[in-house]
Amino acid sequence: MNNQIVQNNLNYTLFSWVKQGGLNPINISHANGSYVYDRGGKKYLDFSSQLMNVNIGHGNQRITKAVAAQMQEVSYVYPGMATDIRGKLGKKLAEITPGNLTKTFFTLGGAEAIENAIKIARMFTGRHKIITHYRSYHGATYGAITAGGDPRRFPVDSQTMPNVVHVENPYAYRCPWNSNSIEECGARALAHLERVIEFENPNNIAAILFEGESGSSGCIKYPPNYLKKVRALCDKYGIMMIDDEVMSGFGRTGKMFGIDNHNVTPDIMCMAKGLTSGYLPLGGVIVTDKIATYFNDNPMAIGLTYSAHPTLCAAALENIRIIEEEELVEKAAEMGRYIESAVEKLKEKHPSIGDFRNTGLLGCIELVRNRKTKEPITPWNAAPADMEVTNKMAAKIRELGMFTFVRWSYIFIAPPLNVTRDEVDEGLEIISQAIAIADKYCT
Repeated sequence: MNNQIVQNNLNYTLFSWVKQGGLNPINISHANGSYVYDRGGKKYLDFSSQLMNVNIGHGNQRITKAVAAQMQEVSYVYPGMATDIRGKLGKKLAEITPGNLTKTFFTLGGAEAIENAIKIARMFTGRHKIITHYRSYHGATYGAITAGGDPRRFPVDSQTMPNVVHVENPYAYRCPWNSNSIEECGARALAHLERVIEFENPNNIAAILFEGESGSSGCIKYPPNYLKKVRALCDKYGIMMIDDEVMSGFGRTGKMFGIDNHNVTPDIMCMAKGLTSGYLPLGGVIVTDKIATYFNDNPMAIGLTYSAHPTLCAAALENIRIIEEEELVEKAAEMGRYIESAVEKLKEKHPSIGDFRNTGLLGCIELVRNRKTKEPITPWNAAPADMEVTNKMAAKIRELGMFTFVRWSYIFIAPPLNVTRDEVDEGLEIISQAIAIADKYCT
């Protein structure tokens, strides 16, 4: 039976981002809290909340009940109709998002949110260019994958969306401008950004699209006041600021949204993942009252069959209630501080730990062969032949009963927001055993 389940998956479905031959997926039976269980009875500590989206943990039946109740009333109507749950969720999002963000267009996920945010910015401004970071990921549809700088876009580069311009991140650990501090790196990154704006003609730039907090590209920390100064540049040149909160939203960073760590209000915010904690697919684009008012007299030429799907909205509203009632934002901040202190101790034990960047429960350990030279344990976008150390660490983590992202020289730490201290200790011990493999390659 167990083998047949896996075989059906391999024979009749396609898996993301990998060659399809030789796969050995974990055969999941059920999940609860911070753990997922395979059909052989082995449990795996979920130390990345799957795709950094299961914020409330697995198996919360409050979502099940909310969804069932909504489906007994109405499961689906076309997006041009009003439903009680749609209005309640929209109102709640207006209440918890920063500043004057007021109206939401609902999508089915993060990539669709990015696509539609770009369309809205272009329609509102009458401009066409979008500026984004090289070290970023915004989704896998053509527009979203073009907007990101992640190398997963390379196989489809010939067909990407036009008029996207990338700039360097303020990556202080590997500062492109050889800065001596994170503040200096931030200042030089901002100067670089403004130069690019001027080179590209400000009157052609519709939006700057940045993540609220960096995620799968390495949790690159923003320097102090960096996003505030990006906001100022947007205001100076009449450019929309799009904030991608798909990964960093809904408590993940110890604030309700990643951008709340910087006291900035964007013009447009994209959300998904933690909006429903992955229990059902839903995303959204929330805009300021100024943008919303513009579309009172101008057609908003976007649409999706399942926009504002009542059943999905019910899951989201109950999910937000859980986050608030269980104080998961505050718990994420507290547990993040505990993890930061624990990883500092791991640095003393493991010479391969070069850097640890973390905000709340969105963190990444970067591994190096030499702390002085900062040579990565595995090169960025490494060829398969250069992935030996990473593959060994990933195999060790799976063997020891953990699921988390191990990517090039990065190991990610992003457990559910209600993770316990004992579970964190368990996870860090597994990671420590995996990092011991990297230590052997240090020079």
